[in-house]
Amino acid sequence: MKKTVMVTGGTGYLGGWVVKDLLEKGYTVKVPVRDKNKESKYAFLKDLEKESKGSLVIFEANLLDEGSFDEAAKGCDAIIHMASPFTLRIKDPQKELVDPALKGTRNVLNAASRSGTVSKIVLTSSVAAVHGDSIDMTEQGLSEFSEKQFNETSSLKHQPYSYSKVLAEKEAWKMAEGQDKWKLVVINPSFVMGPSLTESSNSESLNFMKEMMSGKYKSGVPELQFGFVDVRDVAKAHILALESDKAEGRHILVERTMSLLDFANLVREKYGDKYKLPKSNTPKFMLYLLGWMFGFNARFIKRNVGHPLSFNAEKSKKNLGLKYTPMEKTAEDMITQMQDFGIIS
Repeated sequence: MKKTVMVTGGTGYLGGWVVKDLLEKGYTVKVPVRDKNKESKYAFLKDLEKESKGSLVIFEANLLDEGSFDEAAKGCDAIIHMASPFTLRIKDPQKELVDPALKGTRNVLNAASRSGTVSKIVLTSSVAAVHGDSIDMTEQGLSEFSEKQFNETSSLKHQPYSYSKVLAEKEAWKMAEGQDKWKLVVINPSFVMGPSLTESSNSESLNFMKEMMSGKYKSGVPELQFGFVDVRDVAKAHILALESDKAEGRHILVERTMSLLDFANLVREKYGDKYKLPKSNTPKFMLYLLGWMFGFNARFIKRNVGHPLSFNAEKSKKNLGLKYTPMEKTAEDMITQMQDFGIIS
């Protein structure tokens, strides 16, 4: 008999792929949403249900409301908790990032404990919970980041998104250790790229690609390094973590680490000069003058621009059996879909 799984954040960019994979495998998938009346937000999931062996149940819940996930958690064998704000355009980091990430994690995990049936939770964290700034690697005397490291340099005022991720993950581990009803497994993806299942997605990944292709950075990009990974691989990692009895601890997901310019060059190899892609890095001193255009302050520039970055993703391959999609295919699939959607021409 196929199991029942609650998926928070199931209408999101990554969440949609997780729900799709679960439905195709025949699971009953419970997806909490903030407002059930806004059917346009989850209509694409209903369409996926029609084409699958599984079944979809929509519930109403809010990350900030204690107890609002209890009904959805009842009768579930497992929970995949992905719901957490990922936005770089914020006015109040406590209210917009930290509260939903931290309180939401507490609420969902408490619902699991009260359910009496949930035996595993797969939590979507981030490499942002592993490190804050690129310079952290050098300052800690590391040649690469692994699952052993936790971000200790982010705060409410500096890298608040990363701060929200590390607070939420640490709270999850603390709660996991304080009970014996369910097991916690954590997924730590790097910058997630690839196609979306819905045209209405407002993912930062799609915004990044749109800006890269539209010529916003044609005069140059900051010399920043990121780990990149395909959204479909991240979804698969969640399913593997859910289904494997051996899955434990944290799992960094990175197909490769590249600079923004490396990424632009990867796209250029396929599309030539069709798009106004950057061909150079913006000098660091220029960023101190123009950083506001990218939303960067002086501290971010100092601690991230021009610093090397590396991750060890071997555990995801060995323990989960994850096979990574080459970033060339990820970028091509993403661009093709954005062309189909009319987001880029």
